[in-house]
Amino acid sequence: MAKTSTGLTENIAGLLCYVLGWISGLIFFLIEKENKFVRFHALQSIIVFGVLTVACIVFGWIPFIGLVVNSLIGVLALILWIVLMIKAYQGEKYKLPWAGNLAEKYA
Repeated sequence: MAKTSTGLTENIAGLLCYVLGWISGLIFFLIEKENKFVRFHALQSIIVFGVLTVACIVFGWIPFIGLVVNSLIGVLALILWIVLMIKAYQGEKYKLPWAGNLAEKYA
């Protein structure tokens, strides 16, 4: 595995992009200027978990339905979090349908 400008290997840096959701994605996107693999995972993390965070906030205002939808979003977020961290650690550039295309375009 190649080293990044942070001194970490690509797969570790890619995994860390997802650890704190969009927050760690933003941190890695700002500090990693050269490695496309890490920038892709950082941007995908920002997009995916940013959208899920905004959705939870919006649906949180709706009584009962918001609770149900937020529970489903929470389960989805947990599954995505685990899968994306595993794929990044394996060195795979795993693209989610729309977020992955955006991340690839701007990474």
